[in-house]
Amino acid sequence: MESTTTNTNTIVEALTKAIVEHRLHPGTKLAEQKLADHFGVSRTLVRQALFQLSQNRLIRLEPARGAFVAAPSVAEARQVFTVRRMLEAEMVRALVRDITPSKIKALKDQAATEKAALKDKDLTNRTEVLGNFHLRMAELLDNDVLVQMMVELLSRCSLITLMYQTDNASEHACDEHDALIQALAAKDEALAVQLMDEHLKSVEASLTFDRKIPSNDIAMALA
Repeated sequence: MESTTTNTNTIVEALTKAIVEHRLHPGTKLAEQKLADHFGVSRTLVRQALFQLSQNRLIRLEPARGAFVAAPSVAEARQVFTVRRMLEAEMVRALVRDITPSKIKALKDQAATEKAALKDKDLTNRTEVLGNFHLRMAELLDNDVLVQMMVELLSRCSLITLMYQTDNASEHACDEHDALIQALAAKDEALAVQLMDEHLKSVEASLTFDRKIPSNDIAMALA
């Protein structure tokens, strides 16, 4: 049983990483036999892994057709950002009440990593690093459930970003994160909540919903 769990988790982690890093694009068909051959496991284990990913909304399972990397609709994209604004507003409030110099330093270190990543032409890396700022805030609250929820939301946002975001959308994100850190350091709850709300609205406003959905080949993505 332990081996089965390990193998299933290995498949889930590998596919999640490929999806979040945009190596597996929305709409890509995930053929069970190809995955079984790639990982050297049975189709039963692959099926279990795909079911777990479907629970996280990273893939969709279609009867008689198989599994596909999720392709979030415009409505779903907007809903994800609505949930993020609600959740992260409370996250900011909690962080203001629990802020310490060491936590401010941790956020500043994360912001410094972002600035270095912005020089990278790899849009995937930049998107991941910018998302990690929000995840770092959740981690600093020492709430495992919140961290898990943020991981799921950020993974879904990564798909949305791939499909709908323009290449230059992350240009102002670092400045917005810096302003948020200053508000947290000043323990200005109202300003911090306002800045987070404006930041997430700005990210959502950068989405262009008339873009074509990209496609990719699973063998290439997992190679």
